[in-house]
Amino acid sequence: MATWNVNSVKQRVPRLLPWLDQRRPDVVCLQETKLADDAFTELLGGELARRGYEAALHGEPRWNGVAILSRVGLEDVETGLAGAPGFPLPEARAVAATCGGVRVHSVYVPNGRVPGSEHYHYKLAWLAALRDVVAAGPPDVVVCGDMNIAPSDADVFDPAAYAGQTHVTPPERAALAELQALGLRDVVRDRWPDARVFTYWDYRAGMFHRDLGMRIDLVLAAAPVAGRVRAAWVDRHARKGTGPSDHAPVIVDLDEAPDGDIGPVVPPPSAPVTRPGAARLPQSPP
Repeated sequence: MATWNVNSVKQRVPRLLPWLDQRRPDVVCLQETKLADDAFTELLGGELARRGYEAALHGEPRWNGVAILSRVGLEDVETGLAGAPGFPLPEARAVAATCGGVRVHSVYVPNGRVPGSEHYHYKLAWLAALRDVVAAGPPDVVVCGDMNIAPSDADVFDPAAYAGQTHVTPPERAALAELQALGLRDVVRDRWPDARVFTYWDYRAGMFHRDLGMRIDLVLAAAPVAGRVRAAWVDRHARKGTGPSDHAPVIVDLDEAPDGDIGPVVPPPSAPVTRPGAARLPQSPP
């Protein structure tokens, strides 16, 4: 299975379809599709059907949007989160379905914008609702998606560069930890406990080529599923070249690993920056 914030599925069609043909995932969780459901179906329904995928969609025009593509069944589809807040209305940020006996959640957690802001408190409340929904569900569960939280300082290129920013604050990390306390394992970090591994790089200032990124796209699996993991890695190839998303897909193989345990930094970054204070975020003031 895989999770990928495509940052507009319409813009990413020339990358998405060849990637599906290359990696052949059985289940794909997409985030930030930015399309209403009927527009998504019109754009990709035929292409996905030819590849054997059913699609569970929860989208809206211009913003947000999530999907689950599955070649191993798609049952008990639920859109949205029961009890989740809106901003001010509910947003298309969650869809769940049972795929091959595993309950799969594709989620696009709110950004939070500025610590302490209304949107930040919305993010924390939304995460609490997600925890409640997962807690009430079956034991064989995976939560995949753009969590908009780096779980630890090891998941950003330089903690000092993110001082005063969202994604790294203690309340956000605590909310993520409460979700994981349900028994969910961060399968990529489990597989690569000491590796420098990111999933998101800003488009600006050559952040990808300098490997100045964050790991905010996660696959969190309950014990019955985590115990089946044979490989877990970040597909950096999909972030290179023309017209990429600013996120790379995360791929997790259960039971068998047809691509092998490729690792989180394939291909290697061209010029990684590892010295603290050597680089700033593009939006940081001079």
